[in-house]
Amino acid sequence: MAHELVAEVWRGEFLESVHHGSVIALDATGREVLAVGRPHDTTYPRSSNKPVQALAMLRQGLDLSGELLALACASHSGEDFHVDGVRRVLDAHGLTEADLQCTPDLPIGEDSLKAHLAAGRSKAPIYMNCSGKHAAMLATCVVNGWSTHDYLDPAHPLQRAIRATLEDLAGERIGAEGVDGCGAPLLGISLAGLARAFGALARATAGPERRIADAMNRHPEWVGGTNRDVTKLMRAIPGAVAKDGAEGVYAIGLPTGEAVACKIADGSSRARAVVLVAALRRLGVDAPDELATFPVLGHGRVVGAVRPSPALVV
Repeated sequence: MAHELVAEVWRGEFLESVHHGSVIALDATGREVLAVGRPHDTTYPRSSNKPVQALAMLRQGLDLSGELLALACASHSGEDFHVDGVRRVLDAHGLTEADLQCTPDLPIGEDSLKAHLAAGRSKAPIYMNCSGKHAAMLATCVVNGWSTHDYLDPAHPLQRAIRATLEDLAGERIGAEGVDGCGAPLLGISLAGLARAFGALARATAGPERRIADAMNRHPEWVGGTNRDVTKLMRAIPGAVAKDGAEGVYAIGLPTGEAVACKIADGSSRARAVVLVAALRRLGVDAPDELATFPVLGHGRVVGAVRPSPALVV
């Protein structure tokens, strides 16, 4: 893919490194306001696809709302309230932790990980950041009378419904297929399609799309974690629907219908919020200054920053 320069890493007054990537910003009519790199090429949305996966589950009869629906869209930090929420979803549908088929893992939140290890706990599926999504997938199977032992099979009715929903919201066909880090099927679309999907969720005024948008924006700490940038982003922009993803992916939709999606080519997470905020500002959105740069540290103090490339700056 022919990515372009999207972020610069400055240590003091010295340009130390750069990040290439692709980014697209759409206005409320779907018109491209900004297109850098190859935003129409297929890429894997990774966890940025979770709100669309959750939408497919609601369309199939899953009855979650509020913080538990936000958790179904989450890459959670593994804080106690996240883990308790996963158990609540499982318990309400006659399921147990043994039914989860996501990869055994440790919490990804720094404080949660420290507390987890200090308590002598080890890896388990419920602590994996995708366990909320997997609990919701299992619950959807129970609601529909579908088998639960093979819910990750691409041919399973659940996964077929997710595929159809993603193609519906993205407005394009799936361009690649693989396996995500959690074991779920992974479906590739373009960044343009991902932006269209997030715009559709955020601007919806009724139906399951509106339920997804309300749950995520009203309970952002359940989508990420207490100090995560995705949480801060949704707190700062009323009505926004945002989701980070592995390998440098990020997407956001606004209640007015505008949307942004980006990918950092080297998979780094440090530049993705910086690029996303720069693209939002190209749309005229008052995005938070806190996320407009990413700190570069030297001996434990800030000595520089990751900044958007000049091509992205308003």
